[in-house]
Amino acid sequence: MQSAPASHALRTPADCGSGSAPGSQQCTHAAPSTIVQSEELLKGQRALEIRHNGMLYRLQATKLGKLILTK
Repeated sequence: MQSAPASHALRTPADCGSGSAPGSQQCTHAAPSTIVQSEELLKGQRALEIRHNGMLYRLQATKLGKLILTK
């Protein structure tokens, strides 16, 4: 799996020094996200369907414990 490009990477407070040059990219911090256990979503099933913006997606757990999200 590839990591996000540096321009999209989340910055930590340590990355945001006070000596930033004028016009440089400002530091922004993402709000903490909610963590949901996959077991809570799947509720004993191997797959579920998710409707998002009018589109239907399928989330399924594999035998190897991975999750696959497909359209």
